[in-house]
Amino acid sequence: MTKQLKVSCMIYIAGIAVYAGAVYASIQYTLEDRVKFLWFLASYLIIGFETFRRLEESLMQKRFMTEYTLIVFATIGALGIKQYEEGVFVMALFGLGMLFDAYSTDSTKRTIQELINIRPEYATRLVRGREFKVDPSTLKPGHAIIIKPGERVPADAMITYGISDVDTKALTGEALPQSVGTGDRIYSGYINLSAAVEAMVVGAYEDSAVTRIMKMVEDAQEEKADSENFVGSFSKIYTPAILLCALAVMVCPSMTFSYGNWDTWIYRGLNFLVVACPCGLVLSIPLAFLGGIASAARQGIVVKGRNHLENLAKADTFIFDKTGTLTQGVFQVKEVRPFNMTQEALLGIAAHVEGYSNHPIAQSLLTEYRRQVDKRRVCRMREMPGFGVSAVFDGQRVYVGNKKLMDSQGVLCAEVEQPGTVLYVSIEKRYAGYILIEDAVKEEAKDTLDYLRKKCNGVLVMLTGDTKSSSIPVAQELEMDYAYADLMPEDKLQYVEDFLSIQDSSERLVCVGDGINDAPVLARADVGIAMGAMGSAAAVEAADIILLEDDLPGIIDAIKIARKTLKVVSHNARFALLIKAIVLGLAVTGYFTMGEAILAEVGVMFLALLNSAWVAKYIV
Repeated sequence: MTKQLKVSCMIYIAGIAVYAGAVYASIQYTLEDRVKFLWFLASYLIIGFETFRRLEESLMQKRFMTEYTLIVFATIGALGIKQYEEGVFVMALFGLGMLFDAYSTDSTKRTIQELINIRPEYATRLVRGREFKVDPSTLKPGHAIIIKPGERVPADAMITYGISDVDTKALTGEALPQSVGTGDRIYSGYINLSAAVEAMVVGAYEDSAVTRIMKMVEDAQEEKADSENFVGSFSKIYTPAILLCALAVMVCPSMTFSYGNWDTWIYRGLNFLVVACPCGLVLSIPLAFLGGIASAARQGIVVKGRNHLENLAKADTFIFDKTGTLTQGVFQVKEVRPFNMTQEALLGIAAHVEGYSNHPIAQSLLTEYRRQVDKRRVCRMREMPGFGVSAVFDGQRVYVGNKKLMDSQGVLCAEVEQPGTVLYVSIEKRYAGYILIEDAVKEEAKDTLDYLRKKCNGVLVMLTGDTKSSSIPVAQELEMDYAYADLMPEDKLQYVEDFLSIQDSSERLVCVGDGINDAPVLARADVGIAMGAMGSAAAVEAADIILLEDDLPGIIDAIKIARKTLKVVSHNARFALLIKAIVLGLAVTGYFTMGEAILAEVGVMFLALLNSAWVAKYIV
């Protein structure tokens, strides 16, 4: 619970305590009217503290006709006609509704423990051959740094010495590590994998790739239009209408058919104003959304606010990242094609030669081989960044790598034109075959996209930093409407802006991703969904909805819960308005007192609570 919400709750409880004391004293003792008024006024001011604060904010923004305006007018009117208990009780009900609303959002955020943690904690600066750990923000262009294996690149830099592989997934989404060497540019957020390299900082820290991404996240969150809640929109019409009606009740009868009977009709007008306060409505809607959020949480879906459920129920454009979202994010051997040997033999040779490497491709070979490699059969291993590896296996020189490696060794072989990563193998410069490795599509991806296409009339889009050769076949397999590859985070954000620009007010756009590079678009979309278990902390923080199980069908579950929740919201609102209309009619004709009207409000809230509790137990 946030500090502000705790303070609001403590003030509210203190006000309720003062109010309870005033009611008890009024029942047990005969109090002077002045003492009674001051006691109830104190409780009114304490309980209404948050309402008065929000009313002040609304007035500062030149929004006069809000639910806060109506509640203040009505309750002051009740105090003015000496209906102290009822006036304060109405304010208490309204304040309770606001607390429920605030809690429904805050309770989900408390489940997210990680903060944004993509910036490196330190940088290793080289000064006259000596190493010093410094804060990355102190780095300036021209500073020499060293990045060791496993460390994150602290600032945009250019390599001055050494060769290594770097994990670029954080920025590009590309699962396959990239080879870099002297003269190559590396960006903050990359992770060095295989060897220490020296580099020269080429840009200020505040202009680095990671800082730019976080700035885009902040800007996108500011640009995202906050959908107005139902009560806020409704009050723009409801509040002035009720004030005019109350004024008409006070004036018109006394000047026409009940001429001169001002006391009776002023009382009924003020009674009308108090009865018209949307306390039941204010409470019934947050209760319904709280039930939906609770239902989602029970099924491993964290929803950060009620407006995200509302937007998700209206979604019709779905934008996906590829690696780790639609695909598994790990490499698998798809095909082994030997030349003059068996598949098992070719796979065994490649697994042994790659056995010393921590490269993801090497791990996929070892997984497929399903046997323990005998490292005694391998010696004189040599990694060649950008090409592959070489080693002596059973006394023969073996090369495993890309087509460039084969060409450099004079090995004749045809280039394989298939989606995925192709490893060519040669033994003593004789071609031995190839192994095709790919990032497999998640089994549940097709069914999930089919649901979105058929049940939501969804437009399906892929935005990825991966290469076209590895991305377009995935998009074709999943029958996506649009696919864009080789994108940087700012490119993804621009495409999202383009799709948002062609939407009308009834349409919503959803982005689904898991990497740091997805954080800006998750923040900018109407609804950002992060694959939470494996997703980066930045993506989790920027998203509106988090799938804790990294399970794509969780999107379907979230949509079903959102739609069910909106149905309950609609039922609660209609029921509250129906009862409100009946009670208002009875109040105007003098058949309902203020106390009886408040009992009706409590009944509405009780039934709304039961309806919302049913939503909370809803299981997809």
